[in-house]
Order: sequence, then C-alpha cells, then structure tokens
Amino acid sequence: ADFTLYPVCSSNGAVPGESVKKDENSRRGNWGNQIEFVLTSVGYAVGLGNVWRFPYLCYRNGGGAFMLPYFIMLVFCGIPLFFLELSFGQFASLGCLGVWKISPMFKGVGYGMMVVSTYIGIYYNVVICIAFYYFFLSMTNLLPWTYCNNPWNTPDCSGVVSSGNQFNASLANATTRLVAGVSEVVNRTKRTSPSEEYWKHYVLNISDDIGNFGEVRLPILGCLAVSWCVVFLCLIRGVKSSGKVVYFTATFPYVVLTILFIRGITLDGAINGIKYYLTPQWQKVLDAKVWGDAASQIFYSLGCAWGGLITMASYNKFHNNCFRDSIIISITNCATSVYAGFVIFSILGFMAHHLNVPVSEVADHGPGLAFVAYPEALTLLPISPLWSLLFFFMLILLGLGTQFCLLETLVTAIVDEIGTDWIIRNKTIVTLSVAVAGFLLGVPLTTQAGIYWLLLMDNYAASFSLVIISCIMCICIMYIYGHRNYFKDVEMMLGFPPPLFFKVCWRFISPVIISFILIFTVIQYKPITYNDYVYPGWSLAIGFAMALSSVVCIPIYALYKISRSPGATFRERLKYACRSHPKWGPALQEHRTGRYAPMASSEDTVEALLAIYSLMMLKDEKIVSIPWPVKKGGYTHSHSYTHTIVHFTAHSDLNHS
Repeated sequence: ADFTLYPVCSSNGAVPGESVKKDENSRRGNWGNQIEFVLTSVGYAVGLGNVWRFPYLCYRNGGGAFMLPYFIMLVFCGIPLFFLELSFGQFASLGCLGVWKISPMFKGVGYGMMVVSTYIGIYYNVVICIAFYYFFLSMTNLLPWTYCNNPWNTPDCSGVVSSGNQFNASLANATTRLVAGVSEVVNRTKRTSPSEEYWKHYVLNISDDIGNFGEVRLPILGCLAVSWCVVFLCLIRGVKSSGKVVYFTATFPYVVLTILFIRGITLDGAINGIKYYLTPQWQKVLDAKVWGDAASQIFYSLGCAWGGLITMASYNKFHNNCFRDSIIISITNCATSVYAGFVIFSILGFMAHHLNVPVSEVADHGPGLAFVAYPEALTLLPISPLWSLLFFFMLILLGLGTQFCLLETLVTAIVDEIGTDWIIRNKTIVTLSVAVAGFLLGVPLTTQAGIYWLLLMDNYAASFSLVIISCIMCICIMYIYGHRNYFKDVEMMLGFPPPLFFKVCWRFISPVIISFILIFTVIQYKPITYNDYVYPGWSLAIGFAMALSSVVCIPIYALYKISRSPGATFRERLKYACRSHPKWGPALQEHRTGRYAPMASSEDTVEALLAIYSLMMLKDEKIVSIPWPVKKGGYTHSHSYTHTIVHFTAHSDLNHS
C-alpha cells in the first residue's frame, strides 16, 4: 500500500491518525513528491553563473546572435547529458560512487566527481557568505558604498551621486572625456567608484599578492559560519528537509528577478542597456570562439559531471519520468539566464545613461558585477537599500540552491559507499562532519588574499576536468557497458525507450561536442589575472594540480581495480574489471525484473551443490567435470541460464576441496 496510518506521532512529523506517504526505498528515502525533485534540480542548475556570467557572455559574443549557438548547444549537448545523468542515478538509486557498479573499473570517475564537488563547495559558500555580508550591510538608511567620504576611500574615488542625491555633472563630463581619450581626467587618474573601493579596501582589504595572506577578515569569517550553518540545517534530514526548503529557495529568486526587472525597465536608459544586451551581431556566429563559449556555458551552467544530478535523481522513485524532468529543468535554467540578462542590463543601461558613457564601460561579470557594478547602479535608485537587500537576498538563495546539492552529493556518496545500518541511521553526523570540514577549508579564503585563491579555484578546479569526466562517463556507459544494455535499462525504468534523437546524441553528438569544448578550453587558455594582478607561476602550478587531482582519480583507480581482478593475463583482468557488478541494477527487489531477476533456488543449483559435496567425500584425488549453471553476460537472469563444464579437483581433505 502507498499509504499507511500511524496511531502515534512518528519521527517524520505525522500526527495521530494522519495519512503518511511511505517511501518506496525505505532504506535510503525518497523525495516527498516530484515537485521537490524538480525544484531542487532547478535550484542546483540555476546558480550565480546565470546572473553574473551569461549576460556578459551574451553581449560580448554578439548579443542576440549568441542565442543561436546557445540554444543549439542546449538541444544537442545540454539536455541529452542532463537526461543521461538523471536516468543513470535514478536507475541504480545510488550516488556518484555507487552507480559505478555499472563498470567498476571506472569508479574513479565517481571519485573525480567528489573531488570537483569538494572544491566547488568550498569556494562557492565563500561567495554566498560575501552576499550575506552585503545583505546585512544593506540594512541601513544609506548604502555604505554610495559616497567617497569614508576612511577607506582614496583620492581617485569619484562617486556617481552627490551629497544632495543629485548627479554630479562634473563627474559625467570627466567620464565622457575619459571615454573620448582625453588624457587628463579626474586628477590625471582613472576613476574608481565608491563601490569598487568599498569592495577592495573595506570588504576584502585585499593584499598585494596571493602568497600574502595577511589577517582573517572576521566579518567574512562570521558570515561563512552563518552560511554553513544554514546549509547544514537545511540538510539536517537529507532530502526530506531540503525538499521542503526549496519551495522557497528555488522560487523566490524569480519573484526578486521580476521585481528588479519591472523596476529596471522603468528607468531612463534601460532600453539602451537591453538593446546592447540583445542586438544581434550576426557576423560573430561564424566565430568559433562564440560557439565555444556557448557550449561551455551550457555545460557548466547545467552542472554536468559534478555528481549532483546523479545524486538528486537517486532519490527519485524508480519509475519517475526523468525524461520529462530533464527537459523542464534544462529549459528553465536557460530561460532564467536570458531573463536575468534583462534584469542586469536594464539597470546597467540606466547607470550608463546617467554617466553618459557606453554600456560597455559599466558592464562586468563575476564578482565584479555582483559586488561592484550592480551595487553601484543601485545607489542611483530611490530607496536604494531596499533594492540592495532584494538583490543580495536573491544571490544568497541562488547560491544556496546549488550548495545544498553539492553537500548532499558528498554526504550521499560517503553513506552509500559505507552502506552500514549505523551510517544510514546517523547520516546527520556525516552531514555535520562534511559541513565542518568545508567551513575549516574555507577559512583561508576569508583572508586578505582570499579573493585570489577563490578565483584560482573557480578557474582551475572545475574547468577542463569536468569536461574529461563527462566524456569518460559517456564512453563508459555507451561503449563499455553497451548502448543497447543502457537503452533497455531506461526502457525498463520509464516504460518507453529513449527517443532516437537522444540515442544518437549519447553515442555520437554529445561526446563530439564535449571533445570540442575540451579542445576549445585548451586553445583559449590564458593565465588567470585579477584586474591588473598577474598570478605567479607557482600559484598557476597549484591551479593545474587542483584540476588534475580530480582527473587523476580515474586512471589510478582503474589500475588498482585491474590489479585486484582475477585473471591470468592483463586482458582477462581488464575484461573482468569492466564487467558489471552482480549487484548492478535497480536497488529494490521488486524492480529487478527481466535480466535483473534474482536467481531462483533452481533444481540445477541444488543438484550442482550436491555434486560438489559428493566429490568432497571421495578419497582418491581425481579430476571430475560436472554441469554448473552460470549467468550470461554478467547479469542475474531468471530464464537465461546455460550449463558449462566446470572442472573440480577433489581431495580427501574437505577444506582443501
């Protein structure tokens, strides 16, 4: 029965006599309903990159013309990979480590996913904590980055608002002369905004070198503790608690985006900003770099190869329609990116209008957009603290949605791998341990050199390594395990086979696009910089080491698995290591039908065991051949046994036998 009545209050919050829905998988648990899974996955895919990266890429790569390669890459790479990972996790009901029972030699891919999720989880929560910091500082009558009359400001500071809340005409004229190329502008120096100086000299108190850590910024450290506490409390009961939180964290950002959009398009100059964002430059469609940026943005934005999609899908019911979910979530993610572009560029267009400069002069991406350009534009609005509160609250929620899944990915992988009853009952302790470790590892990022390390991790820890992991995953499933086997698995789970388009994409098109992304990433590589700061060589070496640390898990574990596999030759060991584990397949016995049906206690098995026993009783050593029922193709079949001749050497010694 799907429902049962509890006579007393249960641990999941049921009241006496209330109907409580039972989990299909009582050991691991399931989502409360399918909406929770969809909202969690939307929150995971829709993150800070949708707001601070996509709009910048769009205007830099031809405006509206960028939408063409963007949506082509979505159709041929994004949605197929998303569906592949969701179906992979849902079929086995296991996290990013357990699913590699499909081909144990490739379990290193799962470890690589865990390493990537660890890196991202560490620095991503630092970004969220800075958003928390700005959110708290916005609870004032006057935003602290409005004027240049603060102790942290330099003589180069030039604000966009006068003390009477009127625009400074002389500043606008000076800025115009700067754009026109006049050499003497604002005391012969480049203008720096109050928000930029507030960010660099007050919030970060940035040091002059990545190796000069300086002191820990205690306000940021405190906000980091708050951020990790929020994440832990929302995941204290795993998907049971996070599934309820996402009703708010995944939906309210759209409310804030809509409020900011309505406010933005009513401002002077907003139309110019939106035109700059969307005006197509069709000649750029022929540029390979535009296609590379489109493919990379789709790939990274959807969160492919992080392990999060596999983990979230593993809590679905076995027959859930993850094909439908993958299309809904992928399209929602990309539509959010486009929508966020309107919100960002309407405000930036307004700011450029009042500064009398091109929109390109105020446009930025990454932390520069979130913590410098956009906050400065907000100071121009009436009741600016209100808009600042809404904006940073939206960033917090967008970040938390992704952070929930990153932490759950690590916790689920650990719990599934150990798999004991104790670890499952005490999953909260594992969650707390991972959260505490994440907080401690994030402390160096709260120092005066923290922003250098944060950007280093962002650029290297989850760059080309994700592409390699995803490519190997496709090859393993389609060519090692076998595309026909996987198509049958999906059909058994969904009730219909994958559409032909997805079959072709999984086998050919998506791996080719992933390879293109990898080649593009290598060709376009440039050493990381931050403003005018050039990273030293030793720091770049650390960056590459972080990138390789996830990839190197794959060959190391493969060699380990081969060395531990039975076989007389390397080829035999290799074939054994690639073969699916006997426990591969649906997690619940009721779903293990067809070729996954459990081996019945057949008469053949009983007869074979009796034959072996009788051999052991023989006093004279001799070679005896008996028929033995074995499994075809490494699967547990109910109707596909074949008899093979197995040779036994019998001894009078029972133990030796």
